[in-house]
Amino acid sequence: MTTGPMDGVRVVELASPFTAFAGKLLADAGADVVVVEPPGGALQRGHGPFADDQPGVERSLAWWAENTSKRGIVIDLDDADGRDLYRQLVATADVVLEAEGDRLADLCLDHVDLVEDCPDLIHLAINPFGRSGPRGGEQITDLTLLAGGGPMWSCGYDDHSLPPVRGCGEQGFRMSAHFAVMSVLTALLARPVHGGQFIDLSMNAAANVTTEFASYSWLAGQATVQRQTGRHATPTPTEWTQVQCADGRWLNTGVPPRTGPEFAALRDWIVELDLVEDFPLFSLLELSDQYELLTLQLIEEDPLAGELFGAGREALHLIASRVSAHEAFLGFQDRGIAVGVVWSPDEVMSDPHFVARDFPTEVEYGQIGRSALHAGAPIRFTESPMGISSRAPMLDEHGDEIRTEMG
Repeated sequence: MTTGPMDGVRVVELASPFTAFAGKLLADAGADVVVVEPPGGALQRGHGPFADDQPGVERSLAWWAENTSKRGIVIDLDDADGRDLYRQLVATADVVLEAEGDRLADLCLDHVDLVEDCPDLIHLAINPFGRSGPRGGEQITDLTLLAGGGPMWSCGYDDHSLPPVRGCGEQGFRMSAHFAVMSVLTALLARPVHGGQFIDLSMNAAANVTTEFASYSWLAGQATVQRQTGRHATPTPTEWTQVQCADGRWLNTGVPPRTGPEFAALRDWIVELDLVEDFPLFSLLELSDQYELLTLQLIEEDPLAGELFGAGREALHLIASRVSAHEAFLGFQDRGIAVGVVWSPDEVMSDPHFVARDFPTEVEYGQIGRSALHAGAPIRFTESPMGISSRAPMLDEHGDEIRTEMG
């Protein structure tokens, strides 16, 4: 693969479920990410599910998913020789990623211990509540992070007798990882002016600022958002957006038509499907010519605009109920109306659009004698493509290679 946009940057990552996805994003972008594991392997290697449901340090799908394109080395930081080797490795690096809390300070391997010999080093520490403050030493899981940080409050159903819903896939950890990558990129850009620096990232705070407008609704107006089925959490309930299509699949209809061309396209499709007699509000749709745009304020203040907006939503639901989910998706999108099918994970990876963009990526795994399908890079660069360059490293796979590089 052509060198990626992060080519020439070396990252030393102390293996952790908190740092793994940030390291992967940098590695897939072309950085030389060296993931340092303790003897016996990283904690994440014990996280299931496992390939063919057979547990093993080389079979964790969690490890595979979040450690592509990296090189791996085992270093025992509790051993004096291991600490010396780690210092040598860091001396060759631009960035350190870690989630060790106070441990590095106890080992004399923290930023303050290394900065004299590595003045340009960018050291990013990811911790549940940051390094400082009264909660600095507390621990979290992804579940408690999403709950305590705020996102879980907004996720669930209209029926509030049901508990909130936690998004799967370690979403809290991945929120933090994205902020980590943005911080590293910012620090690299600032390095010619400021030199190296220490970055203290709070996972709890990262989760809180990823609550859409839940936090800001409270801070600005003391309004508490309420979770809704398949819709944004808002202080006041909004209209239902999900509809079951003719094939039994579900479609999120999003925002109904609000412009003249959108209403015209909707009317034309109703006529094409011979549904005019099944839709008593069809004549109301023809009044859309009176409005250039149905703004949210206009919908609230003008009764006719409100009725027209509602009729547009009803028309979306009628059409979707009479065709398959994929036909509805293509038809509405072709007419400039945003909708989305509720896909299963395997359907996402076989979606023709994703396939055309080379998003599904086959990666070879010799330990199981076959390839595994990965989600590829969501970003396309014209001159420095990013993408998965190799599978996740096996335990100490590149140890000898890296030691040789350091002399």
